[in-house]
Amino acid sequence: MPAQGFLGTGASFRADMNLVAQVLMGVTLVAGALLARRKLFTAHGICQATVLLLNVVMIGWLMWPSFQQQVLPPLPEHLGERYYAVAVIHAMLGGAAELLGLYIAVVAGTNLLPQRLRFQRWKLWMRVELVLWWAVIFTGIGVYLLWYGSTGLP
Repeated sequence: MPAQGFLGTGASFRADMNLVAQVLMGVTLVAGALLARRKLFTAHGICQATVLLLNVVMIGWLMWPSFQQQVLPPLPEHLGERYYAVAVIHAMLGGAAELLGLYIAVVAGTNLLPQRLRFQRWKLWMRVELVLWWAVIFTGIGVYLLWYGSTGLP
């Protein structure tokens, strides 16, 4: 049986840890955006890439296994149920955010892609990514509350 969480809900320790980590990563992305605004581009890149790679680990270690176990087996028959629908929306937005983030990192940090596959409007795409990331965080909070309840949350 998984260890009891620390947020006072029915969640496991891992689920609570993931929720807190995701919110902290979102805050860190905002801090990274402020670094870019101050023209500290190297620090900005390190900050954003670290969050992006940490999120890959969290997806592989916690979120994907949970999704495979709790959501995928009953689909598509139960997609209309809120429990599954919110998780699927969160997974789709999260996948899009992670892939866009990886694309931005490859374009910004390497010369792997030919010029025709590279974007020019840096600020626009990075702002889209930040907004998308926060949409994923909020839908993730929704999944957490739906799955584990809000009792005891501060």
